[in-house]
Amino acid sequence: MSDTFCVTINSSKNDPDKCTVGFVVATAALGSGKDTMVFLSTDGVYAAVKSEAAKINEGAPFKPLDDLITAFLSAGGKLVACAPCCKKRELDASTMYDGVEIAGGAVLVEWLANGSPNVCY
Repeated sequence: MSDTFCVTINSSKNDPDKCTVGFVVATAALGSGKDTMVFLSTDGVYAAVKSEAAKINEGAPFKPLDDLITAFLSAGGKLVACAPCCKKRELDASTMYDGVEIAGGAVLVEWLANGSPNVCY
């Protein structure tokens, strides 16, 4: 069984419910002892932007997205935002959470190639 887990999220502003649930699952994976990476692509990269994440609150029983992301990062989760997706949307690290890595798809491929399960939201 793999000691890693990956959640890919390609929604944020266009479907905040998917983004929220993705971070709930990622945090659960960390709590289960898995080394966990969230890979954000397409619209999902907006979740890495603090001011955008602060706008998302799906309501009970979910915590606001900002709280979920902060908890995920504080617990040692790895958060990667797709570099070309960020470039297309003119996003850079200065507006993102501390610890977000902006990287290309090779990071995702390497993570998955090592046997990590993956779910996508």
